[in-house]
Amino acid sequence: MPFAYLVLGEGARRLHVSAAFNAKPKVAMSRFEPGTSISYEKLHENIDIVRKRLNRPLTLSEKIVYGHLDDPVGQDIARGRTYLRLRPDRVAMQDATAQMAMLQFISSGLPKVAVPSTIHCDHLIEAQIGGVEDLKRAKEVNQEVYNFLATAGAKYGVGFWKPGSGIIHQIILENYAYPGVLLIGTDSHTPNGGGLGSICIGVGGADAVDVMAGIPWELKCPNVIGVKLTGSLSGWTSPKDVILKVAGILTVKGGTGAIVEYHGPGVDSISCTGMATICNMGAEIGATTSVFPYNHRMKTYLNKTGRAAEASYQRALHS
Repeated sequence: MPFAYLVLGEGARRLHVSAAFNAKPKVAMSRFEPGTSISYEKLHENIDIVRKRLNRPLTLSEKIVYGHLDDPVGQDIARGRTYLRLRPDRVAMQDATAQMAMLQFISSGLPKVAVPSTIHCDHLIEAQIGGVEDLKRAKEVNQEVYNFLATAGAKYGVGFWKPGSGIIHQIILENYAYPGVLLIGTDSHTPNGGGLGSICIGVGGADAVDVMAGIPWELKCPNVIGVKLTGSLSGWTSPKDVILKVAGILTVKGGTGAIVEYHGPGVDSISCTGMATICNMGAEIGATTSVFPYNHRMKTYLNKTGRAAEASYQRALHS
């Protein structure tokens, strides 16, 4: 590998510590889902089990992925070889792929989705004239599709973001992503959420249906590529230059089957949305997803997007 694997020690800064898991009250997964809560307790229990089994420190992405194992005791874990059975925290679908996914879920006969799920109407809006005109045309042309997604979502407990609400990836970053969450989305650029310390993976509609139906989701145990960032962004450089450099080294297939973990002192010079941009474009090198460690940039972003409670929770967990 062009980069050394990122291995974080047991007491490394920013990582979860056992005392903190029981020190904070429950925090809702999002302000739209007050009845749900972030379950770091279960995540921590699974991490402890897997760490003892493997008898080695775990990287950040391993902690999040293995922390969501359906069977942490019996699961066979071998990077690049075995298939993991996981329990993602939530599902996000864009309107083009959500149609078949919702039809498949309806055929399951289940009354409600098993995990928090959302539909985002952005992909069927074609850029032709201008924002206002294009949105109006999309609503007219796709009225039947939007009506189906809205009513199906209402019936089966799926959140619905109507056309004009915004791009799916930005909505996820602002509302649903948080450090430690495992989210799957029916779009190749779902990894955008890695800019907020999340493991967000793009999948097909059938995979999303499995998770919504409460069936463990299978993922080939990913390899880990560590990218150490030193120095800081300056002058005309931007976060996009970072991923373009990585892509130039790894090529369009170099990240296949792997999670790219960014670390090092250079991380703190990049904004939360800048980190999201880097993770978003990780899809262009074939990476399963990309992720950054929790830092003060993410804390600020959580506060600015109305999630001060989550920021407070994270500060206790990663101090």
